[in-house]
Amino acid sequence: MAPGVAYFVVFHYGAMAGNVIAFKDYVPFDGLWASQWVGLGNFQAVFADGAFWHAVVNTLWIALLQLVFFFPVPIALAMLLHSLTRDSVRRLVQSVAYLPHFLSWVIVVAVFQQVLGETGLLNTVLGDAHLHTVNIIGDPTAFKPLVVAQVIWKDCGWGTIIFLAALAQVDEQQYEAAAIDGAGPWRRFWHVTLPAIRPIVVLLLIMRLGDILSVGFEQMLLQRASVGPDAAEIIDTLVWQRGLVQGDYGYAAAAGLFKGVVGALLVFAANKVAHRLGEQGVYR
Repeated sequence: MAPGVAYFVVFHYGAMAGNVIAFKDYVPFDGLWASQWVGLGNFQAVFADGAFWHAVVNTLWIALLQLVFFFPVPIALAMLLHSLTRDSVRRLVQSVAYLPHFLSWVIVVAVFQQVLGETGLLNTVLGDAHLHTVNIIGDPTAFKPLVVAQVIWKDCGWGTIIFLAALAQVDEQQYEAAAIDGAGPWRRFWHVTLPAIRPIVVLLLIMRLGDILSVGFEQMLLQRASVGPDAAEIIDTLVWQRGLVQGDYGYAAAAGLFKGVVGALLVFAANKVAHRLGEQGVYR
């Protein structure tokens, strides 16, 4: 465990000292501690900036769409795989579903551009059939559903691993007993399957809420130029633009710290709700 612990200590907990930049007019040549202290000035600039709130709204919309449409997909896929009786078929489907997770976002976005772009496969087929062509990749109105579809294609297979492990712990005799008692597929799911995976669902949902304002920096940055910042600007890309591109490090640090605080509060609140509902949550 030592290498993993060292990674988190150095690059996560140790790096938290850098949050002091959010309270300073940071100048790299002056250094972290010699830069001028401005107190809450950077936060005032962030909260008064319309671009920041536009990025927050975009982030929340994309996060909500991912929560509604992506989060249930690994659960459904895990139950489908668990229902397969032939191990060879199950392993084949698992391998095919897992593969996109190991592709970088550069490759994933390139694949979607080759299929759904202005000169992609879809428009080639439509053009050959003398039908109206569509540029889905460059359409700002289609961007949010598109990024959700990309996440589903890339990560739904990988997300099934934990749910498959939970389903593997269910005693098959419970399904047999429920079937003998006259329970149909829906009743068996409601009274046997769902109670078995409910603690895992709650745990992952709480963790997802803590990371809800992080909706894929690389994915958005790679497609930002195609649809424009109005559609693709999120908090992370705004932090990158203002901090690394424009050199306003204090503003970027304040925006990033705001995102981290909101995520932590959501974890605490969701965990408290889970306790009220009788679930263990992330911690007691």
